[in-house]
Amino acid sequence: MHQAKLTIDPAFKVAPVRRRTFGTFVEHLGRCVYTGIYEPDHPTADEDGFRRDVLELTRELGISTVRYPGGNFVSGYRWEDGIGPKDQRPRRLDLAWHSTETNEIGVDEFVRWCRKADAEPMMAVNLGTRGIEAALDLLEYCNHPSGTTLSDLRVANGAKEPHAIRMWCLGNEMDGPWQTGHKTAREYGRLAAETARAMRMIDPGLELVACGSSGSGMATFGAWEAEVLEETYDLVDYISCHAYYEEKDGDLGSFLACSTNMEYFIRSVVATADHVGARLKSRKRIDISFDEWNIWYLSHHQNAEPRTDWPVAPPLLEDHYHLADAVAFGGLLITLLRNSDRVTAASLAQLVNVIAPIMTEPGGRAWKQTTFHPFAQASRYAAGDVLRIEPVSPSYETADYGDVPLLDAVATHSAEGTTLFAVNRSTDGPLSLEIDARALGGKRIVEATTLTDADVYARNTADDPDRIAPRPNPDVEHDPMRVLLPPVSWNVIRLA
Repeated sequence: MHQAKLTIDPAFKVAPVRRRTFGTFVEHLGRCVYTGIYEPDHPTADEDGFRRDVLELTRELGISTVRYPGGNFVSGYRWEDGIGPKDQRPRRLDLAWHSTETNEIGVDEFVRWCRKADAEPMMAVNLGTRGIEAALDLLEYCNHPSGTTLSDLRVANGAKEPHAIRMWCLGNEMDGPWQTGHKTAREYGRLAAETARAMRMIDPGLELVACGSSGSGMATFGAWEAEVLEETYDLVDYISCHAYYEEKDGDLGSFLACSTNMEYFIRSVVATADHVGARLKSRKRIDISFDEWNIWYLSHHQNAEPRTDWPVAPPLLEDHYHLADAVAFGGLLITLLRNSDRVTAASLAQLVNVIAPIMTEPGGRAWKQTTFHPFAQASRYAAGDVLRIEPVSPSYETADYGDVPLLDAVATHSAEGTTLFAVNRSTDGPLSLEIDARALGGKRIVEATTLTDADVYARNTADDPDRIAPRPNPDVEHDPMRVLLPPVSWNVIRLA
C-alpha cells in the first residue's frame, strides 16, 4: 500500500473559486445540437423543441457558461442564417465537419436554451471567412436594447429584452491550418485588435477572448501568444487555451498524468502574457480562458475514412468514456482549480453526444457518461477559496512526463465547509492518504465518495447508466484523519 499525506490550511489561498471554471461548449457539430439539446419530436421536448431530459442533466451537471456556436464551425458561420422564421432559414454546407447545417437553431434559440439551463451564454464571432462588420452586426443584434434595424429585428423575432452577452471569443483556433480562414499570428492579431476596438465602441464593458494556441504541441506555440498579445494586449481580457488528451499505445500511466501537460501549458501561457505586458509597460493582467478541454480520442477520428456526402447532424466524435478517462479528466479539473488565480474561465468541450458527459439516443434515452461525475461534484462542492496544498506522495515514472506523483489533489474552503478533490493515479494499489486539518479547527470528515471500478475500462451505457458512479468510501478514519483511495480513482472528501 502506498502512503501519502497533505495539509489543509485556509491561510494558503490561491484565489476565489471561479464559477466560470465550470463552463461548457455547444457547437453545431454532429449530434450536439440536433438530437442533443434540440429534438422537437422527442417525448420530453418542451414548447421550444428542447429535450427536457437533457436540460435536467445539464442543470445537474452544474454548468456556468456555454460557449457557442463553435469551435471550427464558427469560422464559416453566417449568424444571420439562424434568425427569423425557421421555414425560411437557408441550409448551408458546413466545411468544418462536412455536414449540412439546417439553421433550425440560432442565436435566439441558443440564448433561450441557456436561460432554461441556468447558464450564461458565451458567443464566438467568425474571424475566418468574415470579420469586423459581421461581428458588430451580431453584437448590435444581441445586446442593443432597440431603436436600430438590427436590435428591432431581434425584438421582432421574439426577444424583446437584449440578450446581454458579456463574454465574446474573437474567432476560434486561428493558428490551425485546418481552420477555415487560417491566419498567421500577426494577421490574426491585427484583425482581432481591430474587431475588439470596434466592439468596445458599442459596449466598453465586454469581456473579450483572443485566440491562443490550439494546443501546446503546435509548432507556433509561445510565439503565437506573444505576437497576438502584442497586437491585442490592451483590448482583450483573456487569451484562450485548448487541450485534449487520450490514452495512446496502452500507456495508462502517462495518460493518468496528462494534467502534467495542462499545468505546463498554463504556466507557459501565463509567462508569455506577463512578458508581453512587461514589455508594453502595462499594468493590466491577461487571464486565461481554457475554453476547450477534455478527453478526446482524436487519433481514432483522424484515421477515419473521409466522407463524400453532406449529412444533417451525423454521429461524429461520439467517444464513450470509461473509468480511466474519468480519472484523467478529474486530474484536469484539479489543475484548472489549482490555477484559479489565472485560469478564470473554462469550457468543457462539449456538452452532449460530441466528446461529452451526456449521451442521448435520437427519440430515446439520455444518460451520464463517466466524466459527468467529476465535473458535477466539482461544480457542486468547490466553493469559497481555492487552497494551495503541498501533498507528500510517492511517485512513478511515465514515458511522457517523467517522474509524476501518485496523488494529485486540490482543496477549496468556505464558511460552510472544506472539500478535498483527489486522484490516485496508481494502477497497482490503493493510496492511504493522511490529512492534517488542524488549521481548520475541529473539522471532521462528513462525506467521502469514490469513483472507481475493478475494471478501469468499464463504461456507462443506456442499459447500465450507473455502472460507474460516485459511491461512499468505507475506508475512512477520523483520528488521525485518513482515507484510503483505491487505485485509479477520483475522490471527493468533505469536511465540516
